[in-house]
Amino acid sequence: MIFFNSIYLKNKGYILTTILILAGIGLIVPGGTWISKTEDIWASELEETRSPESEDSLDPGNENAWISRLEEQIARIDENMSGRLGVYVKLPGDNHALSYNAEDYWYLSSTIKVPLAIAVLQRAETGELSLDDELTLRESDFVDGAGNLLWQEPGTRYTIETLLEKMIKNSDSSATDMLMRHIGEEEFNKQIQQKMVSRGFNPITTILQVRYDAYSEFHENISNLTNTDILYVHSTRSRPERVERLMERMAVDKSELRASSIEEAFERYYKRGLNSAQLASMGLLLERLYTGELLSRENTLFLLEIMESITTGDRRIKAGLPEGTRFAQKTGTQIESACNAGIIIPDKAGNQPVIVAACIENFGNINEAEKAFEYLARLLTESLLQ
Repeated sequence: MIFFNSIYLKNKGYILTTILILAGIGLIVPGGTWISKTEDIWASELEETRSPESEDSLDPGNENAWISRLEEQIARIDENMSGRLGVYVKLPGDNHALSYNAEDYWYLSSTIKVPLAIAVLQRAETGELSLDDELTLRESDFVDGAGNLLWQEPGTRYTIETLLEKMIKNSDSSATDMLMRHIGEEEFNKQIQQKMVSRGFNPITTILQVRYDAYSEFHENISNLTNTDILYVHSTRSRPERVERLMERMAVDKSELRASSIEEAFERYYKRGLNSAQLASMGLLLERLYTGELLSRENTLFLLEIMESITTGDRRIKAGLPEGTRFAQKTGTQIESACNAGIIIPDKAGNQPVIVAACIENFGNINEAEKAFEYLARLLTESLLQ
């Protein structure tokens, strides 16, 4: 385990004093570095997780009891909902984990943005890039989905740090693709295997490439479309209307389509395994992030704070957690696929953090899927957070 003597968060730190001072808005530690209240809580939790005492806090005689009990309860959720559920749960430092369909490969959708953020920060630490470097937004960068970059003026410049924050906090699709193209898609996938987790992740592509790959299940003429053509297709929420617009832009008749609906096209696309991973591997990545194995302490705290502030996760696992519980997370949503993964910090002293990665596929309604995530959180609360 690695211990650090000081913390500095980019664009939030400046020298004020060299003595320890507690104040209403934060903490100044020796050396003059600044930590906000949020960052201070993450710092203390990280320190506890790294301490030998926390690793031995579980009763060895009961180390599997919560797993078998919780797995039975999760199986009942799965049985009583449409679709299929996968869940991975682990306490950092413990050798045991709950794995419910977690060795299967699940389409991760926007949760892939967490390893991308880690990859960017790792490169910042090695000097391959700086978070202050600026990238220029181009019209070819526009991708449908969450975030506001899609509505900004081409030619606007953004720092890599700003793009990273938009990618995680607002799940901005355009920011995601800008960052992935900057570090290189092939190099990013190598980096996952070499510097994060060695197995369990299939190739990850840009979000725009997801559209091309999924819609190629309709017809190969999708390759003739530009990103603005795909924006036009996605400017309607009606899936049948999207198929009509695809036929219009691809210049093909309905009889030429290999898939009959958006749902069928994505179902066929998912079987190719792109942008998928085992939930156990996603959970391992989150655990290594939390315990400081992937990033410096400075960047670990930086990323955890952004993950805690996301704007897309209030109706999933977070909805079922006790008030005051901290949750550094990322959500992901695609056609008939939804995920939620993160690190839960209990609000009660003595309870350990919880790593959780969960996905649901082939559900009938997104509201049903979100209720399943919420109920999962209530089970986690009963088993591990009280």
